[in-house]
Amino acid sequence: MPFDLRSTFQDRLGENYELHEQHINPTLVQVQRIIGFDRVYARAEGCYLYDREGRDYLDFLSGYSTFNIGRNHPVVKKALHDALDLDLPNLVQMDCSLLSGLLAEALLKKCPRHLDAVFFCSSGTEANEGAIKFARAATGRQKIVALKGSFHGLSTGSLAMTGSGNFREGFGDLLPVAHVPLGDLDALEAALSGEDVAAFVFEPVQGKGVVFPRDAYFAEAQALCRRFGTLLVADEVQTGLGRTGRWWGHQHWPIEPDILTVAKSLSGGYVPVGAIVTRREIYQKTFSSLDRCVVHSTTFGRNNLAMVSGLATLSVLEDEGLVANAAARGAELMERIDALRAKHPVIKDVRGKGLMIAIEFAEPPSLGGKLAWRAMHKMDGGLFIQTVVVPLMSRHRVLTLVAGHNMDVIKILPPLTIGEKEITRFVDALDQTLSTVRQPVGPIVELTTNLWRQKSKQRAGDRRRRELAGAVV
Repeated sequence: MPFDLRSTFQDRLGENYELHEQHINPTLVQVQRIIGFDRVYARAEGCYLYDREGRDYLDFLSGYSTFNIGRNHPVVKKALHDALDLDLPNLVQMDCSLLSGLLAEALLKKCPRHLDAVFFCSSGTEANEGAIKFARAATGRQKIVALKGSFHGLSTGSLAMTGSGNFREGFGDLLPVAHVPLGDLDALEAALSGEDVAAFVFEPVQGKGVVFPRDAYFAEAQALCRRFGTLLVADEVQTGLGRTGRWWGHQHWPIEPDILTVAKSLSGGYVPVGAIVTRREIYQKTFSSLDRCVVHSTTFGRNNLAMVSGLATLSVLEDEGLVANAAARGAELMERIDALRAKHPVIKDVRGKGLMIAIEFAEPPSLGGKLAWRAMHKMDGGLFIQTVVVPLMSRHRVLTLVAGHNMDVIKILPPLTIGEKEITRFVDALDQTLSTVRQPVGPIVELTTNLWRQKSKQRAGDRRRRELAGAVV
């Protein structure tokens, strides 16, 4: 029988978590079940996910900023259908495809004018790995400096630059990278002063916690890099393409990075695509001779469908004015969340750029609030924030997530297409959720019940596996 995707999907929908538990990542399945995120989605459109019963879920996570233009945008979908119908030659390797040239041209039109060369790959971590190589080749230096609290990816080079310790534990020695505190120019100067650092790599807004510096820091950091001959590398994987209300996150400060890394939303959410964007003289230090024309390469980096996704996505961002919408809606959303602080003093801070927003919580002033806060943090450093995230999903069908390990911070990354309706729904849901946090017994019971169910299910599975093993013996 020939493969039929439609019937296969319809027949097997609902087996999602069992299949992942058996064949992929059972630990992740356990976590999703404990926090009540084990929903079965049947379709998606724009700012919403829909389950099998047709209930909508407001997506304020957008695949970690992959769906800046919303889910299943019809313009990108049509472009992909057209590409498939054309039966184009693909991945010939020893050719120069038209579509990759067109996407490079279109992408550079949205970049600062001093950047004029593009290398395509398939992911953000791959782009950051390539940026390390480009910087080393261009400078003849080996060392890299990054920021504490940063996230640059999970392959070994990118992981070495990642300044969040919980991701690095258990993987042994990594590429030596010096991590300096965000905002500490003295520490950065000390790290660069040996004139042996190839690149200083930073996120314009750190994804873990949504953190960014005082206004002058990046400009002064750039001056230090220029002084000591170090390249400035902006990781725009999450902040790029309109997320912060500018085309690029670094444009909130008067700086000119030598290299940008791009991925996530360039794909339109369909086909993975990443890019390294840099100055031609840096690029050519890597591809420095005829026999080095493919010294850095990737099999699927310039594939037709990825290039089509990127071209269509850039068109949508421009045609629908989504960068300006991110700036306007982000300001409105932060203002309305901040207005809840008078009613909910557990809100400590609301910060962000565009539609990359953090809501940070702190111990409330009331005696009862203090006791509940301290009790939850004594039980588990990440418990309180789950009493916000879990009810937002279970009671209001709003998808958010914690901004980082053991942080009392929620990060929201809605599609750049959101309007008044989505803002009102989120703010109302947050208001109602924080009202229940004052008496956190309900949310804690919900988490505890989910944990008990998951452990019971796991014990039953273990017994079943032992029984089957005994039968085989």
